[in-house]
Order: sequence, then C-alpha cells, then structure tokens
Amino acid sequence: MSDHRVVPGTVYLVDVQHISHSKHADNGDIVLVPMPTDDPEDPLNWSRRRKLLSVTCMAVYMVMVGLSCSLVYSIIVPVAEDTGLSVADLNAGTGYSYLAFGWGCLLWQPAAKQFGKRPIYLISLLLSIGVTIAVPYALSPGAWMAMKILGGLAGGPLECLGEISIADVFCAHERGKFMAIYAFVLFAAGFLAPILAGFINDGMGWRWAQYWGAIWLAIGFLFCFFFMEETNFTRTSVLVTEETQNEIGSKTAAYDEANRMNDIDKPNCMDDTKAESFQPTTQNDLFNGTMTWPRKTYLQKLKMFNNVQPIHHFWSMVLRPLRLLSYPVIVYCGFSYGCSLIWYSVLNGTASVVLSSPPYNFSASYVGLTYISPMIGVGVGSLIAGNFGDVVVIWLARRNKGIWHSEYRQWLNLIMVVLLPGSLLLWGLGAEHGIHWFGLVFAMGLIGCCIAIGAHLSLSYCIDTYTDFGADAVVATMCIRNTMGFAIGYGITPWTENLGYQNAFLVAAAAGLLQVLTFLIMVKWGPRIRERSTDRYRRDVDSATELGITH
Repeated sequence: MSDHRVVPGTVYLVDVQHISHSKHADNGDIVLVPMPTDDPEDPLNWSRRRKLLSVTCMAVYMVMVGLSCSLVYSIIVPVAEDTGLSVADLNAGTGYSYLAFGWGCLLWQPAAKQFGKRPIYLISLLLSIGVTIAVPYALSPGAWMAMKILGGLAGGPLECLGEISIADVFCAHERGKFMAIYAFVLFAAGFLAPILAGFINDGMGWRWAQYWGAIWLAIGFLFCFFFMEETNFTRTSVLVTEETQNEIGSKTAAYDEANRMNDIDKPNCMDDTKAESFQPTTQNDLFNGTMTWPRKTYLQKLKMFNNVQPIHHFWSMVLRPLRLLSYPVIVYCGFSYGCSLIWYSVLNGTASVVLSSPPYNFSASYVGLTYISPMIGVGVGSLIAGNFGDVVVIWLARRNKGIWHSEYRQWLNLIMVVLLPGSLLLWGLGAEHGIHWFGLVFAMGLIGCCIAIGAHLSLSYCIDTYTDFGADAVVATMCIRNTMGFAIGYGITPWTENLGYQNAFLVAAAAGLLQVLTFLIMVKWGPRIRERSTDRYRRDVDSATELGITH
C-alpha cells in the first residue's frame, strides 16, 4: 500500500545532503526517479544505444504520420480550385481530424496497455496508408470530412504514445530533452509536409502529394517493424524502509518515498554508461547465489504481443482518462496545450491564403518553402524547453534543498509572454498591410518557437505531476487539446474573413498573452492544488493497480 501523504509532482531529485538510499545518476547527487530495477530488459536499464534506437523508431513513426496528415496546408488554394471545395471546408476538415486524433486516444491508449505499444504503432501505420491513398478521391465536403476523421483516428497514437514511450526509457532528470525531441518532431513534421507538398503539387499535382505520403508511411512501417522494440514493462512498487525514513527525516523521506512509489506504473532507469556491463543483484541472491536474467534475442524483440493484459478491463481503461478531467492540473495542461494547437492551426489555416494572394502571389512551392522558418523556430523552442529547461529545474531543486516541484519548468513561459503576442501581431498586421514577405516569414518562425515551448511545458507538467497514471493523464490532456483544435479549425476562416487580419490578430495577441500568464496561477497555487489531490490520487492509483490496468 502506498503512502497516501506523498504529494504527486513533488520528488527528492537532488540529494544535496547525500542521505538518500535511492540510486543516483553517474554516482552523483541526482536521484534516479523512478529508482532502477535489476532486470536488464527493463527499458530504463537499456544501453544508451538501445534507448536511442527506441526514440528513433518513435520519431520515424511520428514523422511519417505527421507528414501524411499535414500535406494539405501549403496547397489549400490549389486543392480548392481543383476539387471545388471551399477553403472553409478544407480548414474544417483539419478541425475534424484534430477531434479524431484526440478522442481516438481513448481507444488507442488502452489498446497499447492491453497488447503493447509496438503492435499499435504498426497497425496505425497500416491504417494511415489506406486513408492517405483514399484522400484524393474525396471530392465532396462530406467525403472530405469523413477522410479527415478516419485519418485522425488512424493516426491517433501520434498524439498519445510518443510521450509515454519516452517516459518508458528515461528518468525524470533527463526526460526533458527527449520530450523536447518529441515536441520538435511532432510539429516539425507538420511544417515539413507543406514544404514537400508545395513542390510535389507544382510538379505532379496535389493528388501525388497524398500518394507520396502513403509511400513514406510504408517506409516507416518497414523501419519500425524491424527495429522497434516493445517498451511496456510490468513492475511492482518498492517501499522506503524505516531506517531510510529515520535517516532522511520525515520531510525528505516522504519525497524519497515518492521517487520509489513512482515504480507503481512507470519503468525505472539506471546509469546508461553502465547498462551494458550491468550485473543484477536481488534479495534472492542472498539465498540462491548469483542470479542471472534472460536476455531477449532479436526475434524475441520483434514479437508482436508481449504480456497481454486481461481483456475484461479494457473498457475500464477507456473510461479512466475521462475521470481524470476532474483534476485541475490536468485540465490546465489540456487548456495550455490546446492553445498551442490553436496558434498552429491559425498559422496553417491562413498561410496559403495570405501568401498566394497579392501582393505576394507565391506559388504553392514558394508557400511551402516559407515553412522552413517555423521548422527552425520549433527547433529553437525545443532546445529552450528541453535542454535549458532541464538545467533550470535542477538549479531550482538545488536551491530548494533538493526538493523538486513539477511547476518549476513552467517559469519558461516567461519567454512566451513577449514572443507569442509579438509574433501574432507581426503576422496578422503584416498580412493586413502587405509588409515585406520576410516579416511574415520571420513571424512564422516565432510562432513555431512558441508552439514548441508551449507543447513541451504542458506535456511535461502533466506527466511529471501524475506520473503513476501518466498515460491516462496524457489522453485526458489530448481530449481537451484537440477539442480546442477542432473549434479553431472550424472557425478560423469565417473569423479572419469577418474581422479582417488586423482585428482578428489583435484579438489573438491579447488572448495569447492572457493565456500564457495563467502559468502564474499554477506556479503560486499549483503545489496546494496537488497536495489537496493526494488522497484521491493514491486511491485511484491503488485501485488501478489492483485491477492491473496501470501503465
């Protein structure tokens, strides 16, 4: 049974007094959260090379699915002219796909727990191939909407499995930079697709952009089939001993307990530099001599279904994320992430229309090239939120006697207080007054930077706070995020047409500034909100553990 007074999202991360008995990174003072197990096949005990291959496979999946569902952004005008569909219909289709991406996670995430992440990634790629091939034949508004919904459902794991796959193989102190990679790949793929689609449209027509998307998906399927490993891993909790509690003291022992209790439904990690020469030891060694662990062969790593869970709990897993919508932190994360998606949709919904019209008159290929700017912006934003963010949270934890709060990373929102409203004003007012094209392209880069920072901070806060059911918390977050994305996708065209770019983006800049400033609420009152949720959180975790439906 867990300690019901351990506050979720608060851990003893930096062992400044060298009193914690938990394992440490590189024998330093960074406590490994969660504490490593002894099994070398535990994903968090893999060698560095094996971990990076796992991340690469996840990234390949995300790039291929992200490309296939984002090919239309730079060629909205050519598609509308060829099919007779209106720009509003095409943007509404994007909104419906976001809705399907988010709510489809309610099925994909439980399926990944039930059958494993590897088969779900592969099935998603196969389904996406079929939908992408069918899109060029959707020539009516109803058919277009249907294809976008099916595409969103097929690609649902893009939204909900990548973050958890990273949490499967990396500890808390190093997770930030890999979450940044996730955020970069997620949005960079969406910005790379318009670049490629623009040139394909000019040379082969817009339908071939979709056919090439299917080819890329097939390549991704083959790569993941031969190189992707399963990262699901079943483990039990490890409790802090009375001796440890006495040594650390009542306060820090509670936080050390949190580190260990994170084992309930998340994998552990060990020093990567020692993974290859790892020699496991357990309490059984005291009685049975040296204990050896079986290592998987290459063919065993390709096995499609490992540790399949009882099917009678599937629907309990489907409904569980909806219950988490009553946690204020999760609602905040969903709202914050949803706002990042809104700015992404606003940019994609207006870029082709603005840049292909006077005074710019860009061809589809030139419109596509402008997406290099937000790609660079996403890269910069990912570095800020990931690598720099890790440095910030460790520094703040050291200042707080080693105690780390999940709100620490939220201070990076200060960067967006200036960048987000400034970039939206530059884009909207620039489009209204026909400024030099470089100004608009520069604004696209700034928006891309803000999107990456906002997405990373939202997901990290969600997973770092409610680690024990991080997968379900992510699904709940995605439901909120993508519902907001659907709304803006449905309304972006009439909004800008009725208000004009200047007034529409004046409103957007003001709304963006207010939204970013809400992080101050969580920094001040977030710890108290988390503390009040402790008893309920532990009851939910214990109940899920008894049913065997934890991550």
